[in-house]
Amino acid sequence: MGDWVEVGAAAPAFTLKNAEGVKVKLSDFKGKLVILYFYPKDDTPGCTTEACNFRDASAAFAAHDAVVLGVSPDDVESHAKFRDKFQLNFSLLADPDHAVAEKYGAWREKNMYGKKSMGIQRSTFLIDRKGKVVRVWPRVKVEGHDAEVLGALGQHADV
Repeated sequence: MGDWVEVGAAAPAFTLKNAEGVKVKLSDFKGKLVILYFYPKDDTPGCTTEACNFRDASAAFAAHDAVVLGVSPDDVESHAKFRDKFQLNFSLLADPDHAVAEKYGAWREKNMYGKKSMGIQRSTFLIDRKGKVVRVWPRVKVEGHDAEVLGALGQHADV
């Protein structure tokens, strides 16, 4: 469990497999804005709502030359089923050992009904065209989050 990546820091590099099993690197998106969001689990209520909201806002994100990347500890097969079930139009990346989540600070102690465990803290990072973190949402509330991210894109469109 690490600290959150801070605004102004270089976004930690990573290579993860997408739902097709193809390796995706953060550096593949140099020159674009990247919306990197961490979520706990495929096909669960909050995560499905969040993913579908990002899916539905994809045209608006694309208008800002931004790409969405979703990351969870689920495996490639789970991501493929989740993507297909909800027609998700962005990459879901498998981080089964939560190494990337740890780099960004999204792997944290959680406390549910008095039981402590480690897991993904729903969070989003906006990365500029040069690979720098320009906005962090450390504890995302799903409802309206896509609109918040879209608003932030407008502020960083020229960055």
